[in-house]
Amino acid sequence: MQQEVLSGRFVIQFHRASRDHWDLRLEMDGVLKSWAVPKEPPSTPGVKRLAIQVEDHDLSYIDFEGTIPEGEYGAGSVEIWDKGTYILEARSENEIKFTLKGKRLVGGYVLLRLKDRDWLLFKRKGALKSRLD
Repeated sequence: MQQEVLSGRFVIQFHRASRDHWDLRLEMDGVLKSWAVPKEPPSTPGVKRLAIQVEDHDLSYIDFEGTIPEGEYGAGSVEIWDKGTYILEARSENEIKFTLKGKRLVGGYVLLRLKDRDWLLFKRKGALKSRLD
């Protein structure tokens, strides 16, 4: 019996807001599961980044670039930093393993829950090199 491979789209948006950050969004369960990453997402193994889970976003947000008006949640400018597809390799309540196939980031990644909304994002050792390397 062949195991079904789960895949979807992803986007990383650079968000100039009260605090600049990157938003990692993975298409899952009919929404964009989302994490705010305060520092640039890692392109090489050994670099770990805090990723704070935020509310799910509508799928239409995957192509959003533009300005969120002052006074609204997330006010500031948003630009697409990377996008592409991903393959979901494993998913549990506390860990998500996936392979990104983007324009900048390529290879195996892990999101590991530390507590509550705090996760750790890192590139797996032995993963393909990113296009930034």
